Amino acid sequence: MPLLIAFRATNILGIGAPTISHHLTKLAEAGLVSATAQSYYNYYHLETQIIEQMARRLLSKDTLPAVAPEIDASAFERKVVNDYLLPDGRLKTIPSQRKKLLAILGYLVQAFRPGVRYSEKEVNETLARYHEDTASLRRELVGSKLIAREGGGGDYWRIDAESS
Repeated sequence: MPLLIAFRATNILGIGAPTISHHLTKLAEAGLVSATAQSYYNYYHLETQIIEQMARRLLSKDTLPAVAPEIDASAFERKVVNDYLLPDGRLKTIPSQRKKLLAILGYLVQAFRPGVRYSEKEVNETLARYHEDTASLRRELVGSKLIAREGGGGDYWRIDAESS
């Protein structure tokens, strides 16, 4: 429907002419339709190229996370993990931003099997494969409630998402 007469739109949509005229004017101001006056009627043309350009720009991989961050949180986590891991699988650095740190911790906790208890030494050995600051990583894993520990720093275990 490239051309539309506002008068015909009232019949199609069952909405009054002033309402249709108002909304078509707003669309014209946004550049999404163009209007041509002929006799007593305005003919509106849908600017499909502009709409396609806007859609490509809004739905690009770069801008989509900013438009709707809840769409794919796991994509953000994958990107953070890829950005922070060296080719040998070790961490370049421990992220200082909380959101990125949580993504890294979510990755690290996968090294621990659910239902298995680990000594502090075993936890440190596992975390040392990723970064030399095992104390900070262990503390953050416990603080983020991804792993738990017995009172005096005895056994550690992974906390399942289903049970928490």
